[in-house]
Amino acid sequence: MGLAPIAIDPVRTTGLRRELTLPSLGDRVPLKDVAIMSRQLATMVSAGLSLLRALAILADQTENKVLAKVLARVRHEVEGGVSLSSAMAAHREVFPPLMLNIIRAGETGGFLETALVSVAENYESEVKLRSTIRSAMTYPAMVFGMAVLAVIGMLVFIVPVFQGMFEDLGGELPLPTRILVAASHAMTWLSPLLVLAGVVGAWWWNKHRYDDAVRAVIDPLKLRVPVFGTLFTKISIARFSRNLGTMMGAGVPILHALDVVGETSGSWAVERAVAEVKESVRNGQPLAAPLGDHPVFPPMVVQMIAVGEDAGALETMLAKISEFYDQDVQATTEQLTSLIEPLLIAVLGTLIGGMIIALYLPIFNIFTLVE
Repeated sequence: MGLAPIAIDPVRTTGLRRELTLPSLGDRVPLKDVAIMSRQLATMVSAGLSLLRALAILADQTENKVLAKVLARVRHEVEGGVSLSSAMAAHREVFPPLMLNIIRAGETGGFLETALVSVAENYESEVKLRSTIRSAMTYPAMVFGMAVLAVIGMLVFIVPVFQGMFEDLGGELPLPTRILVAASHAMTWLSPLLVLAGVVGAWWWNKHRYDDAVRAVIDPLKLRVPVFGTLFTKISIARFSRNLGTMMGAGVPILHALDVVGETSGSWAVERAVAEVKESVRNGQPLAAPLGDHPVFPPMVVQMIAVGEDAGALETMLAKISEFYDQDVQATTEQLTSLIEPLLIAVLGTLIGGMIIALYLPIFNIFTLVE
């Protein structure tokens, strides 16, 4: 009609045509989906498919709807002449900085296929590490949650029934029973406050857990927790060495790589240490020397990095360090699981059994008086 649009607004669907998504989870892309997408993209590009064709296939077959929409936008931008890393950089909430920097280095050096393979291998290792930790901690967390619910349920619903029966019988209750009754009275008004505090605490933690002020307090405390502190340290070292080795292997400059690996280590202590190490490296010192000044890095890691620098095989040495700590984390989580399970069962049995005994003590006293 020869008209030129001066404004274009998206149509807002209503009613049954609107797609339902949860506000807190609708825009989240799990790391597992990013790892799978990275491997598929690397495989297709290595097989000779064009980048546009590979992105189109991924956008069509990816099950995660958010990721599929983002890939479609990335394909459109690449088709318009934008580089893959720049197109992905517009969606930093989906694609991590580590991935963006490795792909950018691969584009600059002309080895995009190798860079995509490195990204896929890195995130597959990270997903495996997270899966190991999650599977090891799922059972203890479930048992602990069931124990808390069982105790609260007995205090709120069962103890008041016995209390009414005890009042009808008369007499003075034993001390354990009086303590249990007092706890039941407190729980009737305390349980709503606990639920409210849990909801508010979860909301606050989800919003502020990545703040520097919060991490500066919580992360050092995590590293000091008995048994688990050592596990958290090993996880951070595994991430640091794997990410640094992957980025250096992809040709990312070491100063820029240190910026990224500090943020992706998941530990405030490691991030602060890497920031100080970066300044030392900027002044011409080797990487291993300033690392040794920070207790978060074990002596073995420092020595292996020093050997790798002297031999000109730092990337290979970092890969060996990450492999060693990945296996160590897996072995440690298995040992913790085998240790925590019987302890939780013993604690749960003692707690529930003690409450039952406290409830039946007055009945035993009545039988004694009758005799």
